[in-house]
Amino acid sequence: MTTLGVGTGRAARGSVTEGAARAGLTARGVIYLLVGALALQIAFGGSSEQADRQGALEEISEKPLGSVMLWALGIGLVGMALWRLSEAVFGAAGPDGRKWTKRLASAARFVFYAFVAYSVLTFAAGGGSGGGGGGSSDEQSRDVTARALELPGGQWLVGAAGLGVIAAGGWIGVRAAMRSYHKHLRLGEMSRRTRRLVDITGVVGGVARGLVFATAGVFAVRAAIEYEPDKAKGLDDTLRSFADAPAGPALLACVAVGLVLFGLFSFAMARWRKV
Repeated sequence: MTTLGVGTGRAARGSVTEGAARAGLTARGVIYLLVGALALQIAFGGSSEQADRQGALEEISEKPLGSVMLWALGIGLVGMALWRLSEAVFGAAGPDGRKWTKRLASAARFVFYAFVAYSVLTFAAGGGSGGGGGGSSDEQSRDVTARALELPGGQWLVGAAGLGVIAAGGWIGVRAAMRSYHKHLRLGEMSRRTRRLVDITGVVGGVARGLVFATAGVFAVRAAIEYEPDKAKGLDDTLRSFADAPAGPALLACVAVGLVLFGLFSFAMARWRKV
């Protein structure tokens, strides 16, 4: 193959990868916006809607052209998964993008987003019915925890997984507070005001997202220690638990606003991220 052919192939792959990444980040933003909005309804109105991915999909399905939006969302998440897969195979953008740790992280993200994309597309294929999305995050969390606890050394396995989620939540929050995402953004294309707004969404949204992850991990560790699968909580129950804290619904409202801001941050990433 000629050098020109190799260059053309790389350019084509780069263009496809960039499109997939931006579509995926946009889809992620939509989901976080809706989850945050549902959590706000719970905080102020005691809504019975699920504040998780399932609840967000049901919210979309009830809108005009909801089916089209669901398919678009699922395809966008497929793009996110393919982008992460390309990073695992070819390396990510940046000087350290080819390190094995970066590739391993991208591979883990590929698995996660492939599962999310599958659940969204299954929901869309089911015509927006609740059974098509695989159940609420709370049901899934309890089922997985129950099966894991039945395995030899299941308590240790669930406990280790919970500690891993706590660590991941802390890592997400700290990196957001340190604005580590700056290295992934084309900051030179932003005005000072735009950069300030992106920082607000990135820091507050990232810290809120990390807090939710860490709290879910705490519940998983508790389930392992007490050997009770029902102690494990999905996203919906984790968010509702904030309303039971001493600060009450105000804490849940703050976390919900943070998730909405993370949705907006995902849109900013879709616009200015280096791919």
